[in-house]
Amino acid sequence: MRHGSTGERGGPGRCSVAGRVRSGGRRRHHVAGELATGLARPTTHRLLTSLQVEGFLDRDRGTGLWLLGPELYLLGAGSASRYDVTDVALPFVQRLAHITGESAFFSARRGDETVCLLREDGSFPIRSHVLYEGIRFPLGVASAGQAVLAHLSDAEIDAYLAGHDLADTYGPAHEEKEVRERIQQTRRCGYSVNPGLLVAGSWGMGAVVFDRAENPAWALSLTGVDHRFAPDRQPELGALLLDAARQLTIAVRK
Repeated sequence: MRHGSTGERGGPGRCSVAGRVRSGGRRRHHVAGELATGLARPTTHRLLTSLQVEGFLDRDRGTGLWLLGPELYLLGAGSASRYDVTDVALPFVQRLAHITGESAFFSARRGDETVCLLREDGSFPIRSHVLYEGIRFPLGVASAGQAVLAHLSDAEIDAYLAGHDLADTYGPAHEEKEVRERIQQTRRCGYSVNPGLLVAGSWGMGAVVFDRAENPAWALSLTGVDHRFAPDRQPELGALLLDAARQLTIAVRK
């Protein structure tokens, strides 16, 4: 069999496909619009079908949408005691939303991405809907990904940016030069600022939560409309984020 063929990488390929199917929550997506696997459509369909047979995926008969299956839930439940810190993070997310009035989030780093795990909306009636539970962004994209990337070592940042063309997907504001400038800004302030780079008028700020090995493993973030993140309010929001991130870092290490 030729090296790198679909058959040879069947296991990892299937995991990649499953990892990009959304849960059946508030937002559902057709696989054609969501799977960035680089595989041909017939190959992707075969992988999805085989995962369905094993119970890792399910399919809505009415809409044809692919959803995560019951076996993945059982696997996740089995490993929750080792990896799930959302119960610990939830009070911090709720408090940030309550104090600031903005939407607050908790995201986890998974390899070269961040995954949103928790969302809590604040009292301000106009909200940003860029982030929701389950959405993934590459490091350097959105406030959580910016914060995590900025807290990696210089060597890790160089290697990451050499292998990822963020501008190709997210536009010229994510050219390497601009990403590096935001890294330096984040390092100076301690928190990241996303000035509407994903959706015009939707701003965000983020702060990193560290694991026991001092790695940037998670992030707390706030998002909202641009005038709620004016320069004179950013230090206040940043201080709240950094304080919550510091306390959560202590909590997850216990």
